[in-house]
Amino acid sequence: MPKASISHSETPAGVPARYEQAMQELETLVQSMESGDMPLDQLLASYERGAALLQVCRDKLQAVENQIKVLDNGVLKPWKNA
Repeated sequence: MPKASISHSETPAGVPARYEQAMQELETLVQSMESGDMPLDQLLASYERGAALLQVCRDKLQAVENQIKVLDNGVLKPWKNA
């Protein structure tokens, strides 16, 4: 079965491709879930959406870490506070 093409702005299932967008939606989703006002089926759907958003954030952070390793000649150096 052919894979669907991924647009520049979003990943599959409508998850934002940008870290900042995914993080903002995740924060909003967590606040809604913590309110305790969601029915169980909506809570489950929100949990699944949150897991997808969390994966986007983790993937983006890993990509940045990998890029830093390349820029530092393969050695990950600790961040220095200025």
